[in-house]
Amino acid sequence: MDMTAAYREVGTYRGAADICGTTPKTVKRAVAGAERATPQTRPHNYDSVADIVAERVAKTNGRISAKRLLPAARTAGYEGSARNFRRLVAAAKKRWRADTHRGRRPGVWAPGDTLVIDWGEIGPLSVFCAVLAWSRWRFVYFADNQRSETTLACLAECFEAMGGVPKTVLSDRMGCLKGATVAGVVVPTSDYVRFATHNGFRPDFCQGADPESKGLVENLVGYAKSDLMIPEELSVADLATTNAKAVAWCAEVNAAVHSEICAVPEERLAKERELLATLPSLRARIGRLVIRKVDRLSCVRFGSARYSVPTRHIGRQVEVRVLNGVLQVVLLGEVLAEHCVVSPGEASVNDDHYGGARPAPARAVRPKTAAEKAFCSLGPVAVAFIKGAAAAGMTGLAADLGELASLEAAHGREVLVAGLERAVAFGRFRAHDVRSIIAAGAGVARPSRPGEALIVALPSVAVRPLSHYAMGEPS
Repeated sequence: MDMTAAYREVGTYRGAADICGTTPKTVKRAVAGAERATPQTRPHNYDSVADIVAERVAKTNGRISAKRLLPAARTAGYEGSARNFRRLVAAAKKRWRADTHRGRRPGVWAPGDTLVIDWGEIGPLSVFCAVLAWSRWRFVYFADNQRSETTLACLAECFEAMGGVPKTVLSDRMGCLKGATVAGVVVPTSDYVRFATHNGFRPDFCQGADPESKGLVENLVGYAKSDLMIPEELSVADLATTNAKAVAWCAEVNAAVHSEICAVPEERLAKERELLATLPSLRARIGRLVIRKVDRLSCVRFGSARYSVPTRHIGRQVEVRVLNGVLQVVLLGEVLAEHCVVSPGEASVNDDHYGGARPAPARAVRPKTAAEKAFCSLGPVAVAFIKGAAAAGMTGLAADLGELASLEAAHGREVLVAGLERAVAFGRFRAHDVRSIIAAGAGVARPSRPGEALIVALPSVAVRPLSHYAMGEPS
């Protein structure tokens, strides 16, 4: 029997020794050691305010600091040190967390069930992140805002990239998708409900102030910032290049082994895609509907700028969509044109919409007087002569045309045309210059532009070594 228990039973050292078969001194030493080992409850100088501290800790969910509680404790009569009071608050918080533990457990995800989304930002550049929970397949897309239409457009891009639609899309209570909150239940916006119905998924929201419930995508936001946005120094000025880098980065991380599931997300997505719902045949209309009429210049106006459309659509009503700096012109679900958004007052023109490149401006020659008509009847060389003379500033050209036209009767049409060609080539546009050229005849030199280099195959000759040219050795 235990000596301490025997002593408590009989009340004497000798009696306990007889029961335990030992000496009274041994029993006395055992009882004394047991009494020394029993902790003594000592009073503290903060016991009077312990209830106040426990109440305030519970009221603030364990977030209040000892610094904020100390003035109230002083008022309630606490006279100890601040350090001792911090011990009291720390112990109260520890007890509160032990009593109010939420009982978290690891997430168990089913294939094709949940897609988790969230926004992150660095300066003006925002990043949309999504993680398919079971396969850990990741998607990243950049934008210059976090509005509702941008979020829904990013979701549509994500669905197309993964090749299907999951059953549930889980997000936090982001203002662009939340219409209202009633009794703690989030009411999604009508646009989000319409988009979800069109694609066939159920929108779901996390509890308020509960980022742990979507830690999958919270980790992806931090990973995208540290591994992509900061090293690549991405900018909001060129979203097309930024998103191209995002596509390459996603392909890289989805092809590597995930440390949590010890598998390649891209390979797991191939299996999970069989359980995803099929994509709708048409993408849902997102954002405010903007209608424009194609004007006579085969353009639509948006934001005080012009954007070209194929000429066959002149006079039709078309829909204009803008997303991430790209403007789309849509008619009955068909994209007619895509342009980068330009500044007000500018025009974005695609030459293919007009059947080819823009022709050079032409200033046609339109003869009116009899002399002009007679001279222009000589053909293209007469038109070239008039344009060259006008460019050279020949103000007396009108008076010389009649004289030049009369030279045909004296010298013949062929001679006059040849003289005009030589006059245009040498920049001589007066009537007496043309007469001098005709009088010189056909024996004059006709310089031409330099041609290609003359390459002639030279014959090969026998070669001798330098030793044949050496002088004899001195005697």
